[in-house]
Amino acid sequence: MTAEQNQFRLLPSIEELLQSEHGQQLVVRFSRVLTLKALRTGLVRARAAMHDGASCPPASSLLCAAEEQLEREQQPRLRPLINATGVIVNTNLGRAPLSEEALLAVQRVSSSYSNLEYDLELGERGSRYTHVTNLLCELLGAEAALVANNAASAVLLSLSVLALGREVIISRAELVEIGGGFRVPDVMRQSGCHLVEVGTTNRTRISDYQTALSERTALLLSVHQSNFRIIGFTESTSIGALAELAHEHGLLVMHDLGSGCLLDTEHFGLAHEPTPQESIAAGADIVCFSGDKLLGGPQAGIIVGKAQVIARLAKHPLMRAVRIDKMTLAALEATLRHYQRGEAETHIPIWRMIATRPEEIASRASSWVAELQTRGVVASIQQGASTVGGGSLPGETLPTMLVALDAAHVPYSLQELARRLRLRKTPIITRVLRDTLLLDPRTVFEEQDREVVQALVEEVTMGTDNNLTARN
Repeated sequence: MTAEQNQFRLLPSIEELLQSEHGQQLVVRFSRVLTLKALRTGLVRARAAMHDGASCPPASSLLCAAEEQLEREQQPRLRPLINATGVIVNTNLGRAPLSEEALLAVQRVSSSYSNLEYDLELGERGSRYTHVTNLLCELLGAEAALVANNAASAVLLSLSVLALGREVIISRAELVEIGGGFRVPDVMRQSGCHLVEVGTTNRTRISDYQTALSERTALLLSVHQSNFRIIGFTESTSIGALAELAHEHGLLVMHDLGSGCLLDTEHFGLAHEPTPQESIAAGADIVCFSGDKLLGGPQAGIIVGKAQVIARLAKHPLMRAVRIDKMTLAALEATLRHYQRGEAETHIPIWRMIATRPEEIASRASSWVAELQTRGVVASIQQGASTVGGGSLPGETLPTMLVALDAAHVPYSLQELARRLRLRKTPIITRVLRDTLLLDPRTVFEEQDREVVQALVEEVTMGTDNNLTARN
């Protein structure tokens, strides 16, 4: 018998591995089926390596490899991460993180039965929307409110109910495209209404709307340019002017606001962002906006406006297809309570980040750098800018201080370091700009500071040790 054959005879059987103490622990943790699959995969790899001249691996190595594979495969695909990009409402990273109160509300409602559609006072069936409609009306000065599962659904529902088969007039400057390639004209066509464009890309006057009115007109639509800005020789028509014209002719005005900002952004040194309160006060019959952008809550499409109009939406069959679920309702109510109590700046994460002063960020950045330096990682502090993101306040930034790692002091490329940080058990998302890897503490929760520093130390110093070993 050859030495190679002897090596293959040393390989333990599946049953031997499975019946070992470690194997039984894996069965308890991951199930017999998944453990068998992982062990078989490990044995196949071991045989292939042995054919190439490798020695037979010990049973302990095969079991450890199976455990690593199982842990990797069973890790949730959707999981939390650390956002060090400086983009506050980061669409790719889940937009607005929820407040502690909102998370607790979701946990309470989802772990038990609830009065989702049950009127406790009357002891009979109720409406799921009542849990937030009164709050929305109180906060925004609206007659009535309704909530769909996202803002696009809110717009689709509103147009389907109010303008099916009829004309909707909109400025050419407001035919926007939102994330994922979805375009306002496409949503309008899907609703069954007929799009009527007026004005030009940069200038649309009230007279343009007036000229386009016909017996087929159902409403005038205004869409907030929340993710881009046109500057220079421009002119637009206010919601108040549109409402006056529409109401003179017995028509409706709808405002698609997008970002759902309820606070005065100028207070934080940013440009003014239109609010639903302003639209309602200006005479809009219906206003649609997001729950998970500048509102700072869960994904939702919020609709507020005239009671008679909202009642028509609530009765439409499409409403059931786009209705909001109990967990989202719980989180939305908790988020709205923060506004009701005047604590949005201190309790809603995105507003807490927006409100954070540069000197506070500088203090945290200094602590990161000091800790990194003592543990062998060369880092520095740079001035930078955070952005609001999420298709809100385009071009607006907030001053910040960035922690920077220079390419000259990293044992491999910055792209590789960024990749390694992304692939950690808790991923860390950073930015690479030219020859520097940048991290913005503004979008990192303070309780995550230690983990960020530890990750940088491990990835940089381990890479250094590997390089030294390779060179030796």
